[in-house]
Amino acid sequence: MTVLRIAEIFGPTIQGEGALIGEPTLFVRAGGCDYRCVWCDSLHAVESRYRHTWAPMSSEDVWAELRHLSGDQPVTISLSGGNPAIQDFGPVIALGRAAGYRFACETQGSLARGWFGALDTLVLSPKPPSSGETVDWSVFADCVEAGRAARSTVMKIVVFDQADFDWAKDAHARHPDLPLYLQPGNPEVDPEIPVDPQALADRLGWLTGLAMEDRWFTPRILPQLHVLIWGNKRGV
Repeated sequence: MTVLRIAEIFGPTIQGEGALIGEPTLFVRAGGCDYRCVWCDSLHAVESRYRHTWAPMSSEDVWAELRHLSGDQPVTISLSGGNPAIQDFGPVIALGRAAGYRFACETQGSLARGWFGALDTLVLSPKPPSSGETVDWSVFADCVEAGRAARSTVMKIVVFDQADFDWAKDAHARHPDLPLYLQPGNPEVDPEIPVDPQALADRLGWLTGLAMEDRWFTPRILPQLHVLIWGNKRGV
């Protein structure tokens, strides 16, 4: 029996970013990650010091909770983390797809999994220089290949500064066939500190300006909608 380490399951709410922004969604946040991004906004699902808060659940347990939260009405389920690719979500996806649910997964592209091909939407989010991590582009390409059978595979990049922006252009050049989504990074990730909506809007304007000045019309540039609405609160 597959045992999954789950940091939290919550919703229904809306997807706050990327290709499915605004879509009603249930979230399964996996515990554990092979990255340690300096600006991570989900440390409770990343760092081992929080392992005691991660629930060991079978695939059937996860599926039962999703059915309960959705009232047995099919909806999009987003697998996030941490890095959900560390774990085997194939059985959960099979259970949900048989009942008419849709599945999306967001991962940095550091581990390729066979179950990527069973997804409706695979979001590959390579981390730019400001994260402190380095992308292995050969493994990333393996992830793209693993997701070939998915209905849609896209690339999403968080941009904090000019170096990130320039890096994003290079990342897109490596995989020009992937639809590209950019979002400005949120420098304030403490859930106890109120978010300044105007500051977020200013950063969105800054990123938009960079792309327009460069005549780079390829990416869709989006806010983190959930941060604008709820700040950095967990479980929404």
